Amino acid sequence: MIFATKREALKMKQEDVATVLGVDRTTVSKWETGINLPRSDLLPKIATLYDCTVDELLADSKTDKKVEFQCQEQEK
Repeated sequence: MIFATKREALKMKQEDVATVLGVDRTTVSKWETGINLPRSDLLPKIATLYDCTVDELLADSKTDKKVEFQCQEQEK
């Protein structure tokens, strides 16, 4: 997931990101593993922190990959 890649590029710990965004460290972990996506009101803050766009954050989500895979399967 792009969340972990962006965080690691900034040499931040999950706890650091959690503190900046006002969430629990386990919440950040769930974003990074694809268990959950961030609340919509946090997306602009995360994008600013990670110096990217909201679209970039969401482009690599498991949901997008799953939809893409399902579409390819239906074409066969």
